[in-house]
Amino acid sequence: MTTWFITGASRGFGLEISRQALERGDSVVATARDPEAVREALPGHGDRLLALALDVTDEAQAHDAAASAVDAFGTIDVLVNNAGRGLLAAVEESSDIAVRALYDTNVFGLLNVSRAVLPVMRRRRAGRVLNLSSLGGFASSAGFGVYCSTKFAVEGLSEAMREELAPLGIDVTLVEPGYFRTDFLDRTSLHTEGRLIDDYAPSAGAVRDSVPGLNHTQPGDPVKGAAAVLVLADAKNPPLRAQLGSDCVAELDRKIAQLREESAAWRHLALSTDHDDTRAGAA
Repeated sequence: MTTWFITGASRGFGLEISRQALERGDSVVATARDPEAVREALPGHGDRLLALALDVTDEAQAHDAAASAVDAFGTIDVLVNNAGRGLLAAVEESSDIAVRALYDTNVFGLLNVSRAVLPVMRRRRAGRVLNLSSLGGFASSAGFGVYCSTKFAVEGLSEAMREELAPLGIDVTLVEPGYFRTDFLDRTSLHTEGRLIDDYAPSAGAVRDSVPGLNHTQPGDPVKGAAAVLVLADAKNPPLRAQLGSDCVAELDRKIAQLREESAAWRHLALSTDHDDTRAGAA
């Protein structure tokens, strides 16, 4: 039986992953700002569900939650860093307060929880970390620049964590969902700024105006997405990155093609900056 520690478990991917893990007989530490919402959404699982209050921006609370998980189940096998929030605004429109709040949850919150849980895994020389990134973790876009920058940070941290933790028996995987029919585009998760700059109306403004029509028509099925996360948790040789959704796969292909084209066009400039003795030695 696997013991999961899941953040942001009161809704969306976090709730559905918790549900499916419980339904197959695993134990789940489901954390959220409102643990009662978790209990109401996941009734009937007895002692295998431990719903805990956790604001991931509070590192002391993260350590307390990890300790409670170990007290209840003896260990933590899988950490799912799922808690997050969004921001829809042009980069210039984004206030300092809004940007810092986004980083506090999406980046520093992930670090807080990881620092709390990883000692448990290191002691056993076993475990799995699933960090929820996004399509926006490898391709940014107008209107989502600040949000995507937090996911770019998660990608960089996770690449290093994978190298650091692999020798200790701990696997790290980035889960990169496209657009799924969760509540991410609802006002409760996706924040907007009051300051609008007319010059950005054709770019970030157009994206902002399109969001209401996209909400709850996204191509991704969260039930299938959560099932894919369970597959990753069980995989013998999990990948560093796993894309979820046809839109995510298409965007990845587009980004790779763009990088190849641009790199080929400007390779002469890149190679021109080496010292002459470096080029001579290579020859």
